[in-house]
Amino acid sequence: MYIRNRYLNQLKHFKDHDFIKVITGVRRSGKSVLLMQYRDYLISERISPENIILT
Repeated sequence: MYIRNRYLNQLKHFKDHDFIKVITGVRRSGKSVLLMQYRDYLISERISPENIILT
């Protein structure tokens, strides 16, 4: 799994903003992997998995 630091850092920067984050891109570009990495980051920041919604 390739860690996309640039995009992950952008998500981290907007973590505490009260708006929905939308990830778009062409098929097979790593959107789901990026969301899984962001989920892991949130869990490491002590965010309860029940409070994380990824669809």
